[in-house]
Amino acid sequence: MPPTPPPPGTPGSPEPITAEPPEAIARPLLTQSWLDLTFLHWAADPADVAPLLPPGTAPDTLDGVTYVGLVAFRMHRVGWLRLPGIPYLGTFPETNVRLYSVDGQGRRGVVFLSLDASRLLPVTVARIGFRMPYLWSRMAVRRSGGTVTYTSSRRWPGPRGARSRITVRVGEPIGEPTALEHFLTARWGLHGAFFGRSVYLPNTHPRWPLHRAELIECEEDLVTAAGLPEPVGAPVSVLYSPGVPARFGRPARPAGIRTP
Repeated sequence: MPPTPPPPGTPGSPEPITAEPPEAIARPLLTQSWLDLTFLHWAADPADVAPLLPPGTAPDTLDGVTYVGLVAFRMHRVGWLRLPGIPYLGTFPETNVRLYSVDGQGRRGVVFLSLDASRLLPVTVARIGFRMPYLWSRMAVRRSGGTVTYTSSRRWPGPRGARSRITVRVGEPIGEPTALEHFLTARWGLHGAFFGRSVYLPNTHPRWPLHRAELIECEEDLVTAAGLPEPVGAPVSVLYSPGVPARFGRPARPAGIRTP
């Protein structure tokens, strides 16, 4: 007899982790590029992050462990549909705190707890129009030789003054990422809530060009401001990428039904 499917809203068996997107997005809802990214990750107890995830999802784990990510980068030329990306309003530094999730269809994704960005208008549109937890912050990304420094200080809505300062030294390219590095970066969608309804927003991009990176400095309280316990010790993974272009498709409900 075939296996009994899980009840609706119950996370199912996760799909395989793939370095390439599982399917193309021919007609994107959004386009953008992510440049000069640094990924910092700490191991976390799934029980600590589960209450912060949208309904119908659960912590995605690798060998029983889930992770908290702090990702700093430059957003570049956000565009709608097939329109060209916007050079000024669509280009800004961003630093996000994210978790790892899986839904009842087995789709792996990320959940953003906070997204600090330096442009007030995109922050306002994302908060009001999409219910995304964007926050307006004073930010900068500076490169000097082989090091990159990201700074952030929150302005609105709060907690005002939540900040981060991250400096990494970029190392050698990674030929074949480890299982953990694939788990943390090969994510082809995000889980969230839109007007009280859980949705899944698929995305595609080329395979990540990843580099090893050495963490020189990390002073931050964005993780605790997002409602998580303070990270203990040094990150278990520090990665850098020069970036990729990305495309987002239309959102789907947890059951896999496309939204109108």
